[in-house]
Amino acid sequence: MYKSFYHFLMKYRTTKPKDAISRFANSAYDDLSFPKNSEDYDEISSYLELNGHYPESMAVFDEAWEEYLIAES
Repeated sequence: MYKSFYHFLMKYRTTKPKDAISRFANSAYDDLSFPKNSEDYDEISSYLELNGHYPESMAVFDEAWEEYLIAES
């Protein structure tokens, strides 16, 4: 993989989020502790589970991760 998940996710960031992935991207952007350089599912998943301030469920992360894998393959 060539770019981090965070870098991939930032293409969904918007000033007026219309869907769950956009809200997730905005939350990740605002989170100074988000693992911005990680390409590792387990590392990011564990971080999200331990930091419950994300507005959506882990299903949104899983959906975004699948898109990340497709885009980076």
